[in-house]
Amino acid sequence: MSSLLQILGSALALYIGWRAVRFYLSKSPLDNLPGPESESFISNVAKLMDLREAWDFQRGLAERYSRLFAIHGLFNTKWIYTYDPRALHSIYVKDQDVFEESEILTTSFMLFVGPGLLATLGDQHRKQRKMLNPVFSAKHLREMTPIFNDVIRKLQEAIGTRVKGGTQEIDVLNWMGRTALELIGQGGLGHSFDPLTEDKADEFADSVKAYFPVTAQIHVVIQQLLPLLVQIGPASFRRKVAEMVPYGHSQRMIEISDAMHARSVQIINEKRAALEGGDEALKQQVGEGKDIMSVLLRANMSASEADRLTDEELVAQVSILVLAAMDTTSNALSRILHQLAMHPEEQEKLREELVRARDDGTGGLRDLDYDEVMELPYLDAVCRETLRRYPPVKGLFRIIRKDSVLPLSAPIVGKDGSLIDHVPVSKGMRLITDIEASNCNKELWGEDAYEWKPERWLKPLPRALEDAHIPGVYSHLMTFIGGARACIGFKFSQLEMKVVLATLIPAFKFELTDKPISWNAAGVAYPSVGDNTKPEMPLRVTSV
Repeated sequence: MSSLLQILGSALALYIGWRAVRFYLSKSPLDNLPGPESESFISNVAKLMDLREAWDFQRGLAERYSRLFAIHGLFNTKWIYTYDPRALHSIYVKDQDVFEESEILTTSFMLFVGPGLLATLGDQHRKQRKMLNPVFSAKHLREMTPIFNDVIRKLQEAIGTRVKGGTQEIDVLNWMGRTALELIGQGGLGHSFDPLTEDKADEFADSVKAYFPVTAQIHVVIQQLLPLLVQIGPASFRRKVAEMVPYGHSQRMIEISDAMHARSVQIINEKRAALEGGDEALKQQVGEGKDIMSVLLRANMSASEADRLTDEELVAQVSILVLAAMDTTSNALSRILHQLAMHPEEQEKLREELVRARDDGTGGLRDLDYDEVMELPYLDAVCRETLRRYPPVKGLFRIIRKDSVLPLSAPIVGKDGSLIDHVPVSKGMRLITDIEASNCNKELWGEDAYEWKPERWLKPLPRALEDAHIPGVYSHLMTFIGGARACIGFKFSQLEMKVVLATLIPAFKFELTDKPISWNAAGVAYPSVGDNTKPEMPLRVTSV
């Protein structure tokens, strides 16, 4: 096997050499675009994917080179980098068949999770989305709100127990992760992962929490070459090779993938058995059969042969739903609580609004229903502003599938001084859309675009922003992107964040500790302490 690895290594070295020679001999239609110089065959990409350096590097690029420019990708191939509104509309809505999800991302999800919604393309993706769309409707979320309130009440009790004797330092990220998992568990899968009232280890939960931090630490070259590597031999052969690789992150990803798959199969089998057992069996299930997966399984059983999802696809949806719902929402909630801890006046203003809204007339606090919690203006402003300024996913990759033209909302200046109002693109080119730069575009949001100001949502938004027609599905933002691959669960996420905050903020005060919190630019941004990259976010918590 060692000789085989040497052969593969030699083949890889030849491929790298060929790409390097090709770069210096070929011309690109992107040669006239402004952009940073390359220092090595992975320099720009390495900085874009660095857990700490990426934040300042990407912001610096966006502010220096404006709405569209070229960067150097792996082996110094030129990539397009953009946050131009009209270009984004073309990429995500008008010409989405030209600008397809990067095979680096889809291959990663397919390899580690299976053929779920985030791993599939084209007709297969559309079929899955058609089946899932109804279960994320506002009507269905109204029915799930009582489940949310019950789960979060347990969270309040758990934190309350820990701060009963006075202010305590609590890892808020851990609690938000546990809560998000239980919410998607009960509301999405009809399955309870965590009672929240006690510390309970769970291999599936630990695997989901580790997924994005571990993938972010896989070397950038391996990430970029993954679509090629998965084509070498059958899956069983690749598995044996992967198990032999003396690389800790690769071994950990195998463990994560195995744990997620095993629990997903178990959950699907339990759901099927309950459905076959009829109404009485469903009543014994968590959520009484109203959860997303039960609804999906029922719809799948009655669907036509052409529309029906395979068992492999159904199993993959379990892990995909949990991954998509847990890390993004729990980390966004942690970011909100971090911001509120840094801005105590805004935290108190939010507390006052929530206490007024929840007043039951007897001095107690009542639960809010779906419409009530979704319509609170300052709560909405805090959530929108955090998702604007700090989107959990900072940027997305696309690959160009056929020759086309990428239009711009206004001309940019080329290296030769000419004005460029569109960019010719060729099949095989790669492209990055910067979500944070779009959300913080000073041309649209004003000079304070990079400042966290919830009150901006309580007055009319800038006319330039309205006229830009940002193609996102949510509040002129690209946080949940747009088009056929927009986040299918963004309303679920909004409800989750608001119900958690509506419960915790009236009950507790959150303050900073003396430990510096750093945010890491992984696939989903996450916090850690100081120079450490272990996911955690300690805050001082006091009962109100």
